[in-house]
This record gives sequence, C-alpha cells and structure tokens, in this order.
Amino acid sequence: MTIDFFNDKVQDECGVFGIFRRDDKLDLPTLSRDALYALQHRGQESAGIALNFDGQFTSVKNVGMVSEVLTDRAMTDFNDFKENYFKTKEKEAKAMGEEYVPDLSKITEIAVAHVRHTPNTMLSRASSQPLVIRYIKGSMCIALNGYITNFCEIRRELEDGGAIFQSNTNAELVAYVVAVMRISSQSFEEAVRKAAQKIEGSYSFVISSPDRLIAVRDPHGFRPLCLGKIQNTYAVASESCAFDSIGARTIRHIKPGEMVVIDKDGLSSYQIEKPEKESLCLFEYIYIARPDSILDCGSVHYLRKEFGRELAREFPIDADIVSGVPDSGSDASQGYAEESGIPYSTVFVKNKYIGRNLSNVKDNKKERLFKMRLNVLSHQVKGKRVIIVDDSIVKGDTIKYIVTLLRNAGASEVHVRISSPQMKYNCYFGSDLDDSEKMFSNRFAEEDFCSETGADSIGFIDISKMKKIAEIGGMGVCDACFTGKYPAPTPKEIFVDRYAQRISRIKEV
Repeated sequence: MTIDFFNDKVQDECGVFGIFRRDDKLDLPTLSRDALYALQHRGQESAGIALNFDGQFTSVKNVGMVSEVLTDRAMTDFNDFKENYFKTKEKEAKAMGEEYVPDLSKITEIAVAHVRHTPNTMLSRASSQPLVIRYIKGSMCIALNGYITNFCEIRRELEDGGAIFQSNTNAELVAYVVAVMRISSQSFEEAVRKAAQKIEGSYSFVISSPDRLIAVRDPHGFRPLCLGKIQNTYAVASESCAFDSIGARTIRHIKPGEMVVIDKDGLSSYQIEKPEKESLCLFEYIYIARPDSILDCGSVHYLRKEFGRELAREFPIDADIVSGVPDSGSDASQGYAEESGIPYSTVFVKNKYIGRNLSNVKDNKKERLFKMRLNVLSHQVKGKRVIIVDDSIVKGDTIKYIVTLLRNAGASEVHVRISSPQMKYNCYFGSDLDDSEKMFSNRFAEEDFCSETGADSIGFIDISKMKKIAEIGGMGVCDACFTGKYPAPTPKEIFVDRYAQRISRIKEV
C-alpha cells in the first residue's frame, strides 16, 4: 500500500520579500536571494526575483529551489541588465553631445522576491512569481502570499471585461485589479488601496510601481508580514528571519489592514481597513514559521516550547526519554522535557541531503525518499519508554511510520504527544490541507487512535490552552482548521471545478 507522506503535513505558505534601495552600495538582487534562502521553508516549488531599475523591469524566476533557480549565472543577468541601462543612457547623452555620469542616488532601484508553495497540479513557470505586469499606465511587479476567497467572482468580472489571464494565481488577479483601479485613481497607492478593499481572504503582498514599493496585509492578518531596515534602506518580508540573514534589523510587524509605502522620501503608513477580528494563522506558530522568527505574538521558538510544556501538564506519563520528530517537533519536545523532568534525548538522525519537498516526485520514489530521511538511534531507545512529540497529525501516515520505526528499534513503549489540537476542518485561507474527510481525526474515533497508529497513548493539546499561549502578544489567531469557526467568509465556489466544467463544455462543442 502506498503511504501518502506528502499530504500528511500542513504544506507551507509562500514567502515574499521586497526592498527599496536608499544606499548606493547595496546589491539588491544578492540581498534578495539571501532573504529567499531564509524563507525557503515557506515554499520549495518555485523561486524568483524581479528588479525595477529606474522604472525598467526584469526578472529571473523558474520552477525549483532558490539554489536551482537563482544561480550565480542567473544573478549576472541582473548586472547585465544594469550595464545595458548605463550603456543606453551613455549613447543617448553622446547623441546630444553630453557626457553621462551614473549617479545611483538618483536612480530608483527596487527588488521584489518570492518563494512559492503550490499543489503539484498547478506547478508551472507561468505561475512562478514575482509577476511583472505591463499595462496602460506603465509597469508593476507583485509577489503574494495567501488566498483570495472571492477569486472566482472577481476573475469572472475581469474576463467579462476582456481580461486575458496567463495563470491561475492570486497574484495575477490582484495585479489586474490594481491595473483596473489605477485608471480611475490619482496615484498608484490609491489604486492599491482600492484593490485591497475589493479583494477578500488572506494576503500579504509586496508590489512595485516604477518609483515606489508598497506592502499590504489583509485586515485579519492571516499571513505574517514585517518591516525591516538595513542601513537607510527599508525592506519587507514574510518573516523576520529574512532580515537576520541579510544583516538587517526588524523594526516592527505590519499591522492587519495596513499599507506601507516606501519611496525616495522614506516610509509612509496608511490604515486601509480596521480589522474586525485579528486572526494570524495558528499554524505559523505550530509548524510553518522558522523557529528563529519573531511573529506578531512573539518568538516562535518560545511559543513552541510553551506548547510542549502545556502538553506535559495535560498528558503526564512515566517514561525514560522525551524526543521530537525533527525538525518541527523539536522545540515542543524540549518544552515537554523541561516541564516533566524527563530527560530529553535525540533519537532520530535526519538526512539533510534529501529535499524537504517531494511534490514533484512520483509516489513510489517519494515514499522511498521519505523513508530515507529518518534513522533511529537504536541504542537510545532500546528497552525504553519513549515520548515522541510532533507538531500535528493530518492523515496519520507519518506518525504511524514513526511509531513503527521506534518499535522496530526496540522501544518498549511509545507515547505520542501532538503540539496542536485535533485537525478536522479545511483551510480556505492559504494553507494547503488535504480534504477534511481524509483527516485522521475524522476517520477514526478517539478510542481507536492508539490501535491505528500503534502508539501506547496519544495526547493533543487543548485548543483553549493553545490559544491562550499563542495570544500572549495580544493578537488573535485563526483556529478554523481545529474548530470550524472561520473568521472571514469562505469561497462560494471553487475555481478549478468551474474551469474544468468550462473546458468540458468547449470539448463537447
């Protein structure tokens, strides 16, 4: 039987980054690539950078990891682009009998970057970001993280007006809305504000016009977005770890419903819409974000350890060692060990040379590669009672396999502790979750959890306790995948189904 390991985790969100140069010596493409390396955990299917140099746009993007797409050779394309710009200016000046002396302080330079996660069925270069759009008012580029819940209604409206789409991405839809709004707006930022008021759902995006960089976060704050600074240059990113990787400092988090505008005069902030209910995705703290990031409610590492401590209080058990499933269960397992007084021990060795994302690999090879990722240190578990901590159970295949590994290595008892509640509901705000009917907690009754996984006991953290910990910093969280209580309207129709029907009708004709 094929085991579906890939769909047994909440797949990561996309990662966005944007930077507006105000210091002559900064190399924006290189800084952007370094930032994407730090955000690689948020998406491994595609990567890209778009450069706006004095209103002229170019991009390098493709399907693949950052190291595969943004190679040293690819990065020289940006230098070549700048050199060609200078050569053109030199020729223009020479034709007028003048001398051209480059002055970087007078040239606008903006970079927008993106790493993408997407279901394998939607993987294509055309859908890779950032997207560079040319329209009647000029050019723009955009990178987006999230999911527009009224996507179908807006796209139908645009297509009825003659719009032709090149992809199924939320980013292209938002760019089209901005382009339409720009026709009747006094400025680019006004067009972006109007577009943000029209779209619904979860989004954090960065968008560049020829002379400014704008970052917007949805009114609920589903997806994280933060503001940083390196020297005198401002940058925005999905997580603060991107700033650490380029030597920048984190200034603050962009507020839900806020639009930040960066240009040569500095930084301006506008509150587009006051949030009715702040709802940062709880899974950012459970699994998605990097442990060294600081999100709205605080340190990811700290909160994950607190989840583990709460697990130890809720589900104490006599055992010899505590360990975590690498890497997402490591912090919570340390918290469990500290609270319980049971020694923490490493019991798994992870193969670092097998890619984290196996979505492009055929099922049988995918399963083999997954099994090669983890090896058990048999001498650590043989004859011992082991508590193993993981971040979540989606379908149950992964935890069942891990329990089997520990049993085969000689563990006398295996107790599973999960640092999230039981997952039962679909996500409509960007997290790539499998259908709810396939979820472990919907397929089996609680009394069957142990028999289905092979564990001696299983404990999930209580949702009320988890929310209390996660909301320490004062911002609310979205827990809809656990409770079914959605903080915003969910989609009225599914885009893929609608277009599948349209294609079917065309074939019939």
